[in-house]
Amino acid sequence: MLDIQYIRENAQIVKIACENKQLDSSVVDQLLSVDQKRRELQLQVDNLRRQSNEHVEIIKKAVHVGGKPTPKQIETGKRIKANIQELEPDLKIVQEEFEQLMYQIPNVPAEDVPVGPDESGNQVERQWGEKPQFDFEPRQHHELMENLDLLDTARAVRIGGFRAYFLKNDALLLEQAILNYALKLLVAENFTPMSAPILVNQEAMWGTGYFPWGSEDHYKTQDGQILAGTAEVALTAYKMGETLNEKDLPIKMCGISPCFRREVGTHGKDTQGIVRVHQFNKVEQVVYTVADENETRNWHEKMVLFSETLLKNLELPYQVLRMCTGDMGAGQRKKYDVETWFPGQNKYRETHSASYFNDFQARRLNIKYQAKDGTTKYVYTLNNTMAATPRLLAAIIENYQQSDGTIKIPKVLVPYMGKEVIRNL
Repeated sequence: MLDIQYIRENAQIVKIACENKQLDSSVVDQLLSVDQKRRELQLQVDNLRRQSNEHVEIIKKAVHVGGKPTPKQIETGKRIKANIQELEPDLKIVQEEFEQLMYQIPNVPAEDVPVGPDESGNQVERQWGEKPQFDFEPRQHHELMENLDLLDTARAVRIGGFRAYFLKNDALLLEQAILNYALKLLVAENFTPMSAPILVNQEAMWGTGYFPWGSEDHYKTQDGQILAGTAEVALTAYKMGETLNEKDLPIKMCGISPCFRREVGTHGKDTQGIVRVHQFNKVEQVVYTVADENETRNWHEKMVLFSETLLKNLELPYQVLRMCTGDMGAGQRKKYDVETWFPGQNKYRETHSASYFNDFQARRLNIKYQAKDGTTKYVYTLNNTMAATPRLLAAIIENYQQSDGTIKIPKVLVPYMGKEVIRNL
């Protein structure tokens, strides 16, 4: 959520942000119109309440000296009270409308975010690693895994529906090894490891900016709770409604949790294998920083480097993309995606996503801190994927395949697996 004063003073900038993020910019004018009406009504109600308080004091003084209110004073009191009662319901309605419109205003992209309509506008920042060269035609992960009895989608679909899957045997162990290794790297960087709730309340979804824009992408329970698509939601909302102390910042959390996404709008995409699924597991980074964009940008770069360290240690070729305005979330101020090389598909695929928000999420979640100068400010928030499986698992399978259909295990994961190669049982 942006500061309403900022929106008033920078309406055109906010409109351009809407348009560049492929959102309806007319919401800005709607908001400002409602805001004006809200302020006028609030001023009227405040004046009437002040008059009411002053009138009560006059009557108290009269009673105190043995008198009593005159008929005119009684009538004045009734009139003021009636006016307040007439305006308060209108103010409540306008205030609710104002709050709903505020939730629909996106964040303004940082100045170095490229403007573009969709993924075609993304820019490659850097690439790392030599793509593996095979003396055979590399196969896709699902074929390799099925041949080694590591994956069963046919039975899973009968049980769990489209995009369901069973990981089996060493595939499950390798997935757990990836997640555990990712956690180990972040704990070494003094992140607090946490298991994050899978079910979250609506307040957390609105607070992190996944609602209203991503409502269709999430599963909901009969109790109105949401199956979260990332541990970011719970971790970012962890200190919701609290006022922290600057000396405790930055706060660094890494959460591990199952994640659920409906994958709305992806009909027909990636129907084979385990690259695009409804349920997956993820280790997520979340950081609260002080209200300083330079400090936040430094942390943004650090968090991407943590993910790059993981990929380098796994010896997986990757590239880092600077995302354009049309391919980033409504709440994000700047975003990087990291794409890992999939030789069986002969292309890079997204495996990590890193974003910073400034105070956009903190305002919605009401997370503040007491600054050293005595002022109260909103924290700035960031998040980034550390490891998401089974997509990262699929990347390992494809990059480490051998001509006989077996899969080598990355050196750093061998201690977790107790073997160097995955073979037929």
